[in-house]
Amino acid sequence: MSPTGALRLAPRFALLPLALSAFACGGAASSGAAPETAAAVAHPTIDVPAVVVSPYDDEALRVMFSDAQKAFLAGDPRAAAEGFEKLLRLAPNDAALVPPSLFNAGLARQGTGEHVAADAHFLRLTSAFPEHAATRNARVRRLRSLAYLERWADLVGAADAVLALPDLTPLERIEAHGARGLGLVEQDRVDEAARAVAVAQDLVETHRVGEAGTPPLEAAQASFALGEVRRRRSERLTFDPVPPNFTDVLEQRCQGLLDAQAAFSDAMRSLDPHWSAMAGYRVGTLYQQLHTDVMRIPVPAAADTVAKKQLFEGAMRLRYRVLIEKGLKMMEATVRLGDRTGEASAWVARARDAKAELEHALADEKAALAKLPYTEEELRAGLEALKKKTP
Repeated sequence: MSPTGALRLAPRFALLPLALSAFACGGAASSGAAPETAAAVAHPTIDVPAVVVSPYDDEALRVMFSDAQKAFLAGDPRAAAEGFEKLLRLAPNDAALVPPSLFNAGLARQGTGEHVAADAHFLRLTSAFPEHAATRNARVRRLRSLAYLERWADLVGAADAVLALPDLTPLERIEAHGARGLGLVEQDRVDEAARAVAVAQDLVETHRVGEAGTPPLEAAQASFALGEVRRRRSERLTFDPVPPNFTDVLEQRCQGLLDAQAAFSDAMRSLDPHWSAMAGYRVGTLYQQLHTDVMRIPVPAAADTVAKKQLFEGAMRLRYRVLIEKGLKMMEATVRLGDRTGEASAWVARARDAKAELEHALADEKAALAKLPYTEEELRAGLEALKKKTP
């Protein structure tokens, strides 16, 4: 396998049969044959398999494969994909040519961001040529397309198929366990996901993956899955009704947010636009959701006058507005990342929508504060006094 992962064609590969077999259609009846017997054998029916006739010989197909491979290595995945797919049309039954062409076409379509087509190529390869050397790598690379397409149940099944393969490398194991954890957590099977992610993280630490520089994509997926597990667990802690140990619960929720953010930040370190966009969006939602949850805290019974209720509302809005601001900054950064890199996945679109929502929310918070009979300075002073009374 070349550094890019593309498969090279073997020195020789079988050619599709280019000549059609001649078939006898029956001879003339002998002069002594009965008329009905002659009619019965005059036009016999012969069932033959479909045969594709190609005007290209062995050398021409070899040159086409080489040209497609050169385009891939030169950084033109679209031209490469079109070249390999042309070969698949010209020689669809060539057992030597089809497997490497399917694998390389899948890699090239991943490079163009066309993951539906990539998955189709990988799936065809694994189904039609389960024992071919290229199939192992196709199973592993298929995990990335399934994650991109958010086909979470399929991702778990595909990860299980990879983990059943013998002699996996550490990176392959990391990617498979991380993919399995991601597929599980996105189906809200959090505890199962946590176990899969723990295996991936143990492998990352054991083999010191990414310590010396930019983490590989295999580790990025595992880090993102870890962030998802931490996010879902922390967001189980809510505040309506207000728990009796509110301060402790709020501290646990905030610590869970920070732990999830750390894992998402590790995913961003891979510098891959897609995983960075996913992680950036998720960090933004951590702050957005925490703001939503804390603002659901009901007015305490002690706030039994209009003035006290207004003071409580103002203090809450002022104190937790920073969560909206932090979430908005992450969404803005994610949208800029998409504009800068051309990343056009659903995660960038979600970040753009969330950015608009948070801008609206921030404007609403400022407008609501402006309607209260307290200035922001007075509210801050009240919060400081409250902190002194209740450390």
